[in-house]
Amino acid sequence: MKILNLYAGLGGNRKLWGDEHEITAIEFDPAIAAIYQAQYPKDTVIVADAHQYLLANHASYDFIWASPPCPTHSSFRFNIGVRFRGVKAEYPDMRLYEEIIFLKYHSKSLWVVENVKPYYEPLIKPTIDLQRHYFWSNFKIDNAKFESDKIRTAQIPDLQRLHGIDLSKYKIPEKRKLLRNCVYAPVGLHILNEATK
Repeated sequence: MKILNLYAGLGGNRKLWGDEHEITAIEFDPAIAAIYQAQYPKDTVIVADAHQYLLANHASYDFIWASPPCPTHSSFRFNIGVRFRGVKAEYPDMRLYEEIIFLKYHSKSLWVVENVKPYYEPLIKPTIDLQRHYFWSNFKIDNAKFESDKIRTAQIPDLQRLHGIDLSKYKIPEKRKLLRNCVYAPVGLHILNEATK
């Protein structure tokens, strides 16, 4: 299959997909894109705006995975507990819903959009809730159980082990945040397998 992996980050979702597919990864940050490329040298990695790339290229792929930015949707924004008090209020990043609607009505590909469980009632009902994420898709995703992880409290060494990604040789900021943003690899594989049933 030709797969488009949008907002690719470190490629946590892609880790168990193997190399039998033709995968194009879109990542806006060149330093993060370089780490992704080092992990998955057979993938085509493009440094670009994933939102615009999807609009221009959606018809060229068999399967599309989008993980639009989640921080403005996350429960930590809603002042839950002392640790997160004082977090600046922001408008939710509506690319999440723009992409779900766009794919639903304009894409002939199999597609899935992933994001955190938000602090508000989702504006579009997700297809499924897996681990700590919501997924919207145009195919059925069966429920599955995955090892629970203490992602909120996990530190960099634990997160690196969990995701099988070693960032020790990279000088990049916010390593913990990057690792926390990874979709757990078995979840990514489960969804790809569901799409290809």
